[in-house]
Amino acid sequence: MRGIAFRRSSLLLAAISLLLPFIPICASAQSSSPSFRDPEDGAFDLSNYLLEHKGALPVPFVITEPAVGYGVGIGLLFFSESIAESEARAKELGQERVPPNITVLGGAYTENGTWAGVVGHFHSWDNDRYRYLGGVAKVDANLDYFGVANQARAYELDGVGLFQQLLVRIGNSRWFAGPRYIFFDANAIFKFGQNPSDVTGQGRDQRISAASLVIDYDSRDNIFFPNRGSFAEIETQFARDGIGSTQNYNMYAARGYTWLPLGKSFVLGLRADTRFSTGDVPFFVQPYIDLRGVKKARYQDRNAIATEVELRWDIKPRWSVLGFSGLGKAYGRQSFSDAENVVSVGMGFRYLIARRLGLAMGLDVAHSKDQNAIYVQVGTAWH
Repeated sequence: MRGIAFRRSSLLLAAISLLLPFIPICASAQSSSPSFRDPEDGAFDLSNYLLEHKGALPVPFVITEPAVGYGVGIGLLFFSESIAESEARAKELGQERVPPNITVLGGAYTENGTWAGVVGHFHSWDNDRYRYLGGVAKVDANLDYFGVANQARAYELDGVGLFQQLLVRIGNSRWFAGPRYIFFDANAIFKFGQNPSDVTGQGRDQRISAASLVIDYDSRDNIFFPNRGSFAEIETQFARDGIGSTQNYNMYAARGYTWLPLGKSFVLGLRADTRFSTGDVPFFVQPYIDLRGVKKARYQDRNAIATEVELRWDIKPRWSVLGFSGLGKAYGRQSFSDAENVVSVGMGFRYLIARRLGLAMGLDVAHSKDQNAIYVQVGTAWH
């Protein structure tokens, strides 16, 4: 699972965004019920509730990833203050909006027996100059490894992981930089005696201990559903036995997204994601092609690249439809030219469920070779 060693700084924020569509289910439990109608157009809208909410918020969420099957989960979100309070405080100080501090406690289970639990926290200081993101997770996942033989071999990945990150804004710019640390104490056991000959890092008591330098850039006009702007991240990661890793390897990653408005009704999105590895990389950490419609970890190798283009049409103020297509390669054991070109296509829709926050939700339906998938999306699919 590339997500173990290369989980992005949006780990916690992505979990939060998955929970947001189901807030209305839990809103009835609140002592006072905010209006769910937007006074501007009378449409169903969660802006007031999300802006005013603080304290604990219990919400369910849905999993649709083909690698683990359909599943459900439940989470508790704890807000240090409401978004409205944060905005008011920033306005008084003449500053930009500062995100509230958020703690997440949650768990999930899927139809193939995979389950996980997580505790995480996001915190910012000094008018968002410093950003901390951290979490602890327990996972027991039932997955398939295909490898160079292109044959599915079932394995169980069981372990406890730790994620820590501290980013510092560079001057008054949109750039952040800082360290990231990942630890994962894992048991990776192939079932039914299907041990592949091309894997490393299987068996019990496999430990990943990796330190990274991370550089981020963010000019998006909205983190949930951008209409313009860009996000980019570069990471260099080193796992060494000197800091507790059972295997020594390096990972290098760069990813970027940009959104370009085309007139008043269309937005063009472009994405590139590259990941490279050297050294003794555990098989469950190898880079893989990450595209909608492609089962996660279906195509793995020493290196992986993916590109994706998406065109969104805002047909009404609250409704949008979109089409997308992606192309990826996983290579290393095979040469770049011999590696299979993996293509995905799909379409989806979004409903602007919180106008004042620019937050939309909807569904994406995607197809690739021998695979169809449906995704519940909150905002953009690119996190």
